[in-house]
Amino acid sequence: MQYVITNIEEKRVSALLDGNQLVQIYAEPVDESALLGNIYIGKVKNIVKNIAAAFVEISDGIMCYLPLQDVGDAQFTKPKKNNALVVGDELLVQVSKDAIKTKNPSVTTKLQLAGKYVVLTTEDTRISISSKIKDKTQRQALQNLAVAELSETSFGCIMRTNSMDADPTLVLNEILALKNQLEDIVTKGKHRACFSKLYGVLPQYLQNLRDLSADVVDKVVTDLPEVYQELQAYEKCQNHTSPMQVEYFEEEGVSLQRVYGLQQKIQKLLQERVWLKSGGYLVIQPTEALTVVDVNSGKAINGKKIQSHFLKINKEAAVEIARQIRLRNLSGIIIIDFIDMESPDLQKELLCCLEKEIQKDSVRTVLVDMTKLQLVELTRKKVKKPFHEQWSGVTRKE
Repeated sequence: MQYVITNIEEKRVSALLDGNQLVQIYAEPVDESALLGNIYIGKVKNIVKNIAAAFVEISDGIMCYLPLQDVGDAQFTKPKKNNALVVGDELLVQVSKDAIKTKNPSVTTKLQLAGKYVVLTTEDTRISISSKIKDKTQRQALQNLAVAELSETSFGCIMRTNSMDADPTLVLNEILALKNQLEDIVTKGKHRACFSKLYGVLPQYLQNLRDLSADVVDKVVTDLPEVYQELQAYEKCQNHTSPMQVEYFEEEGVSLQRVYGLQQKIQKLLQERVWLKSGGYLVIQPTEALTVVDVNSGKAINGKKIQSHFLKINKEAAVEIARQIRLRNLSGIIIIDFIDMESPDLQKELLCCLEKEIQKDSVRTVLVDMTKLQLVELTRKKVKKPFHEQWSGVTRKE
C-alpha cells in the first residue's frame, strides 16, 4: 500500500491507498495545531455537580470538559490532602477527545503515551493485551515482558496489536523510553506555569503512519518539502527490519493529489449516496444525535429468489458500510436500515457478515442488535472528528 501526504484546499491530507482504493484518510488545517493527545497544566474554572463535570482551561480561551468520574489519582501542581476538585486547582490533564460539533474538547487526568507497540498509562497499573492477539502463549509472553519492567512503577500499559509479531527487544525498548518520558512529564509538571504544554503529540500523518502495521506500507509519498524532512527524521528513529521507502514527488505540471485522484475521492466521501456494484446504493446521513444508513436495492426485484437477492445486496452493503464508517470516521450511535428479509436464518447470516467486517476497525465498534423493525444498531467510540467535519472545519460553537 502507498501512504500519501499532500495539501488540498488548505488542509493537510494523509491517505492510505491500496491500488486505487482509499483505505484510510485524515484531514487537518495546515495552520492549526491539533489538541488531541496533548498534555497541559490546566486550571479548574467551574464545577457543575448536576452533570458531574468540571470545566478546565488548558490555554487562553480553550475550555475543556472533565468528567468527575475520570478524576482519579490526579497530578496537582500543589500538594492537596485529597483529590476532590475545587475551582482554582491546577493539574495535569490530557486531551482525550476532540471538540465535536457543539461539544468542548474532553480531558482526563489519566495520562497516557502511545508508541507503536505499547500505550503507557498512569492511574491504572494493569497490563492489558489487545483483544486481537488471540494466541495464549504470545499473550503470556507480552504480559511477562511488561510486568518485568513496570511492576515497581505506578504505570500500567496496553500492549497494542502491533506488538503481536514484533521483536521483543523493540517492544522492551519502547516501554523503557515511554516510561522515562512519562516520569519526566509528571516531574516537570509540578514546577511549570499554568497552561504550559508538557507534551505534544506527533503530527496526525505521523501518528497514522506509526499506528499502521510495519508490513502494510510499501511506500510513503509527499510533495511537501517540510513533511519529507520530517518523514526522513522519523524513519531514522525507527527500528524497522525493512525501512519504508520515503519518496519526494516532484514532477512539473502534475500535482500529487491529481496522480492519486484524491480530490475526487474526497468529494465522494462527502456525498450522502454511495453506489454498490449490484446497482443498489447506500444513503448515509449524519445527524446531531446519530448516523442513519439506509440500504436500497436501486431497482425493482421480482421472482421466487427475491429473498436471496436481498441477502446478496445486504451483504454487499454490509462490507461497504463498514468501510465507509472507517473512512468517514463515523462514531456514536449508527442505525442501519437494511432491506427487510423474512428469514431469521438470512438475518443471522447478514449480522455475521457485518460483525466480521467491523472487526477490521482499529476503533472499538460494537454490533448491538437487530430490532423488531430490522434496524441494526452499532456503536463506535468517539475520538476524532468525522471526516466531513475535518474537511469543512466545523468546530464547536462559542
